[in-house]
Amino acid sequence: MVVRRMLPGLALLCLGAFFARAVAPVVGFNHLLLAIALGFVLANGIGVPARLEPGVSTYGLWLGAGIVLMGASISLEAIREAGAVVLLAILVAVGTTALLVELLSRFVFGLADRLGSLLAAGSSICGVSAVVAVAGAIRAREEQVAYAAATVLLFDALTIVVYPIIGELLGLPGRVFGIWAGISMFSTGPVVAVGFAHSDAAGQWATVTKLARNALIGAVVLAYAGYYARDANRGDGGRNAPSVDGARATVRTLWNEFPKFVLGFLALAGLSSLGAFSTAQQASIESAYDWLFLIAFVGLGTEIRLGQLRRTGVTPALVVLVALLVVSSLSLAVLLVAFGSS
Repeated sequence: MVVRRMLPGLALLCLGAFFARAVAPVVGFNHLLLAIALGFVLANGIGVPARLEPGVSTYGLWLGAGIVLMGASISLEAIREAGAVVLLAILVAVGTTALLVELLSRFVFGLADRLGSLLAAGSSICGVSAVVAVAGAIRAREEQVAYAAATVLLFDALTIVVYPIIGELLGLPGRVFGIWAGISMFSTGPVVAVGFAHSDAAGQWATVTKLARNALIGAVVLAYAGYYARDANRGDGGRNAPSVDGARATVRTLWNEFPKFVLGFLALAGLSSLGAFSTAQQASIESAYDWLFLIAFVGLGTEIRLGQLRRTGVTPALVVLVALLVVSSLSLAVLLVAFGSS
C-alpha cells in the first residue's frame, strides 16, 4: 500500500529526469540544474498535487543512494594527497562561520540566542538537518526553527544559481571549485548539484568535502547541548538540568539527523581503492548515480517555495549573508593559493 502511494510521485520524478536529460543539450543548460529548475517551476506554478507528494518527498533517498554509489568512483589516494589542507579548511570554515553568525546575531542584530545558534548550525554544518538536530538539543521554539530553516533554504536557492556563475567567470579548476562549494555552501543536495554542474571532478570533490563537513554535526550538537545546559544550570541552580531521558533524546535526535549514507559512501570508496570494481563496472555505477542525482534534483527543486522564502525574516538573512560572504571569499582565496590551477 505504501509503495502504491509513492508510485505516482516517483513516476513524476523519473519523467522530470528524462526530460531534463533530453532537453539540456538542446537549450545548452546543465541537465542537473535543469532538473532542479523543473521541480521549482512545478512547485511554484501548478503546485505538487497531494497524491504525488509521498513519492516526490522520497528525493532525499535517491540523493543518498547516488552519493553511496559515487563512492565507487572516488580515489582515496587523491583525497589523502589533499586531505590535510581540505580538513584544515573545513575546520576553519565551520568554526569561523559559526562564530561569526553567533557574534552578529547576539551583538549586532540582537536576535534571540537560540535563533542565532540555529542559524550558526545550519550555515556552518549541513543546512536544515543541522537546524533540526541542534533545535532538539537546545529546546528551541518552533517559530525559531521555522525562521532558521527558511533562511537556510533561501541561501540554498541563491547559491545554486550564484556559485556556477562565479565558477565560470573565474575559470575555477574542478578541484578548487568542488572543495569551495563543499566548504561554504549549506545543504548537501545543492552542493552536489553545483559540483557536478561544473565537472565530474568538481562534483566528487564537492561531495567528499561536504560529507566530511557533515560529519561534524555530532560535535556541534553536543557542544550546543552542553552550552545551553550549563547556561540553564547557572540560572536555576541546576533544577532544570537535562534529565537522563533528555540526554537520550539528544543522542536519538543526533542519530536520526546523521546522514547515514556517509557510511555506505565510505564502504564503497574503500572497496574501490582496493580495486574491487573494473573499469566497466565503474562506468555503469557512474551512469547509475548520475540518473539517481537527476531524479533527486527534480524533487529538490520542489522544496524551493517562493512563499516560504518570502516569509524569511530580513534580519536572519542579513546575519547569514554577511557570514557567507566573508567565509566564501576567504576560503576561495586560500584554496586558489593552495591548489593553484590544479
